[in-house]
Formats: sequence, structure tokens, C-alpha cells
Amino acid sequence: MSQPTRRHVLAAALFAAALIATAGALPTAARAQTYESPNEGPWRTVSDGADDKLMLLGHDPVAYFTQNQAVKGEPSIKVEHLGVTYRFASEAHKAEFLKSPAKYMPQFGGFCANGINYGVPWGAGGGPDTWRIYRGKLYVFGGQSSRDHFEMDTERNLALAHRYWNEEIAGRNALLQRVKRLVFRVPHYKTDSALQQEWEAKRAAGTLPVMPGAAQVVPAR
Repeated sequence: MSQPTRRHVLAAALFAAALIATAGALPTAARAQTYESPNEGPWRTVSDGADDKLMLLGHDPVAYFTQNQAVKGEPSIKVEHLGVTYRFASEAHKAEFLKSPAKYMPQFGGFCANGINYGVPWGAGGGPDTWRIYRGKLYVFGGQSSRDHFEMDTERNLALAHRYWNEEIAGRNALLQRVKRLVFRVPHYKTDSALQQEWEAKRAAGTLPVMPGAAQVVPAR
């Protein structure tokens, strides 16, 4: 990791000040590791029309499971759950979600799973090529390259992501956590360019666990 720039130092100072100001509101006990993210946020939302806390960029969470594709939900067919809004392509999908919300909700509050792998809750998509159902759970990514990099070692990266989510992120302020981990990187941090070089080398050698165009093989539990 390169030396912090002046911008990084300033960000760290701002983070420290904000952390002190909000310390009383932050949980101090670490959560036990689990492979299902707690449903307490933070949430990755956007504002669209009448919905100021819209999940999955407006994609239907049920469609990922039933249609194996990203499908935009209708603004008129929606549900507010845990303070955020989900849209659906049909009333049937809305009813299915209401039966078991946890089954269809994205992991890590809808943030990019590869970002959470580095302790950084940042953007995500949920559109074509930016999501994956793995072991029955929905994970979304900030882009195709983010998913590619994550899937170079899905099991390891998934374990790391759940660890950082449970110990540092769940129930806390996403912005403060983001600044913290952009300045104080996790021990296994790699730059995007380094990850891309690694991915391209594995692709050329035919050793990627998920080759482009091929279906992902999910190992047994």
C-alpha cells in the first residue's frame, strides 16, 4: 500500500473527529461470524421519484431468484421494509417477498460484496452482470470487474466480507466506515489494477474459477 497523501491524512482527521462525536452511538461488541448478513443496515440506497431510499437501483429482488435475471421493478408496486423501499415487477413477486423478506434481500445491505471484502461499504449495481446468487443468497457488485475479482476466490472473499460486515459495518455509519478503510486499508488490500492483472493472467491460463461466459459452479456446503 502506498503512503497516505495529504487528502488521506485530512480524511483520517475528519474520520477521527466524527468517530469521537458519534462514539456513544456505535456498538462496541463484535458480532459472531455468520454467513448471513444481519438485517440492520446500513443500506445502499438511491433516490428515485417518490422513493428516497430505494434498494437495488429499483430492481426486483425476487426476479433474481425466479427469473435468473435483473428486472426493473414498477414504481407503483413496492414495499417499505426496515426503512428502505423495494420495487417489484409484479404483485405476485411483491407477495412472495412479503412471505419471507430475508430470503430475497441482498446481503451486506445491498453494498458491493467486493467492497465489503475490503471493509468498504460503497456503491453497487444489481443490474446485468453485477449480481450473483451464491449458496442461496443474493450478492450484488459495483460492476463486472468487481464481480470478476471477487470470484477469483469466492469462498475466501466471502468469509472475509462477512467478517468485516459483522465486526465493523453492520448497524454502523457507512460513510465513517468507508473513510476509515480507505485510509487504513485491510491487510489483504490490493489495488484494482493489481487485481485486474491477476484476473487477466488467470484467464489467459484458463485457471479462473469462473471463466467468462461459463456458469458458476457452487460447491456443496
